Amino acid sequence: EILGKLKSLVHAGICSATTPFLLLGDILDCLPLDQCDKIFSFVEENVSTWKSVSSLVCIFHHETPSEPADLLRRLSKSQNTVFCGRIQLFLARLFPLSEKSGLNLQSQFNLDNITVFNKNEQESTLGQRPTEEKEDGMEVEEGEMGDEEPGAPAPCSIPIDYNLYRKFWTLQDYFRNPVQCYEKFSWITFLKYSDETLAVFKSFKLDDMQASKRKLEELRTAGGDHVYFAKFLTSEKLMDLQLSDSNFRRHILLQYLVLFQYLKGQVKFKSSSCILNDDQCLWMEETTKLVYQLLKEIPPDGDKFATMVEHVLNTEENWNSWKNEGCPSFVKDRPVDDKPKRPTRKRQAPEDFLGKGPDRKVFMGNDELTRLWNLNHDNMAACQSESREFMPSLEDFFEEAIEQADPANMVENEYKVVHNSNYGWRALRLLSRRSPHFFQPTNQQFKSLADYLESMVIKLAKELPDLPSEEIKTGEEDDEDNSDTLLKESNDSPSMQNKLVSNQQMDEIAAKLGAQWKTLAGQLEIKAAEIREIETDSEDVDMQAKLLLVAWQDREGTQATVESLVTALNAAGFPKIADILNET
Repeated sequence: EILGKLKSLVHAGICSATTPFLLLGDILDCLPLDQCDKIFSFVEENVSTWKSVSSLVCIFHHETPSEPADLLRRLSKSQNTVFCGRIQLFLARLFPLSEKSGLNLQSQFNLDNITVFNKNEQESTLGQRPTEEKEDGMEVEEGEMGDEEPGAPAPCSIPIDYNLYRKFWTLQDYFRNPVQCYEKFSWITFLKYSDETLAVFKSFKLDDMQASKRKLEELRTAGGDHVYFAKFLTSEKLMDLQLSDSNFRRHILLQYLVLFQYLKGQVKFKSSSCILNDDQCLWMEETTKLVYQLLKEIPPDGDKFATMVEHVLNTEENWNSWKNEGCPSFVKDRPVDDKPKRPTRKRQAPEDFLGKGPDRKVFMGNDELTRLWNLNHDNMAACQSESREFMPSLEDFFEEAIEQADPANMVENEYKVVHNSNYGWRALRLLSRRSPHFFQPTNQQFKSLADYLESMVIKLAKELPDLPSEEIKTGEEDDEDNSDTLLKESNDSPSMQNKLVSNQQMDEIAAKLGAQWKTLAGQLEIKAAEIREIETDSEDVDMQAKLLLVAWQDREGTQATVESLVTALNAAGFPKIADILNET
């Protein structure tokens, strides 16, 4: 009821569009987690109301409500797994598909999800007889071993030793960080351990599922909650039972399929070194077929489960392609109506008004405007007449500066016109319009505007007629030759103007920039908000530099050429990196 009233007040303009979300945020911040669960149930039931109010927030305040996301940060992913999932589903229903805040755009992995298991073979209990444990008085852990209920499935007779236990749980590290598979020695280890694990699954198949079905039905009829563990239980005593469990096998086999899809897929933020050879691709293709075959053999409904998994992974390929394309909008523009418009009939204006009369005079409705308009019959010709030319010529403007640059006149530097800031500003504007030297590249470094103008004056004195130039000698002839050479080289390679920056070139530039990537961000015209987003997405400076270049490339599109990037690098003070980019 309160939420409905707030919505009416928002639409009436009495309160701000953010008021409902501020109220919800205060409530969730003050209550403990068990009470938040009850409040959130009410929020889920009114998702349509929240969605209409959130659209107003986005329109008037250009921001998205983040109260459910703040609650999500308070929850534990291992202890409040179901609650976290409910919040994720609510956010997915609340925000449109074009919202990027919930996307893993950089294809990052949860490297903190480490599976802990016994890595010391001396402390292993595998191979010991249960009678010896009882005689030693060892206690049985709760939830791991207990009295077997009647009708419960007996554990399978899979020969388990410490080597199988260690290799099986070591594979979780590759599922956690798939990039390891691109390393040569890590791939050999992964290949060996996977073959042994899948061989065990293939040799020892699951047949009797009736007892586990009865146990599951008893849990449902008893009204008990579904038990879910966010982390694998890696006790050695559970290994035999886990390999006999159909859901556990499905989890492991599904991890293989997800890993293979990433290794073979085209991901925009993959490094250029992440490439598989032909042998690796062939092994993954054969192993994928084996995994699907094992999924079909796992009861119950193995064929149906395998088909569903294959369909979901194929759909995921479409999402990957969508992210690689920069997440374009799903909303399509309406086609333009091509129906012919009905021609309208216009009344002809009088000939005298259009200037088509005997005196060809255009009447503007005012005597003074009519006089000004009819000063010339052709207005474009009037604008191009010599009387409208107000820009001075290079000879007239730089005549005084050239005379002062002559050593014979003995004019001190402080009295030269090139040191006048007003003169320097006008000189730059004139050079940009009339002189080709203004756009020529040069290797000479100028400390001030006056130094630059002095060098331009010397060049102009050699080219302009009727001006003294023989006496003006400096050490800039070499720089002029270098400039001509640079200009010639730039003209000889016009392909660089249209060549786009490749992914490999961006990797090399990012590695060279490192922590200095923010200096280049100003030259690439990257906004401060985008810089903060880049710093939030990754803590690695090389990856931050790569994200900067990708953001620039997405914005510029076909204009993200090598020439543009070279210009920005030189302007930011990275001439060596620019030279490397020219060479590649």
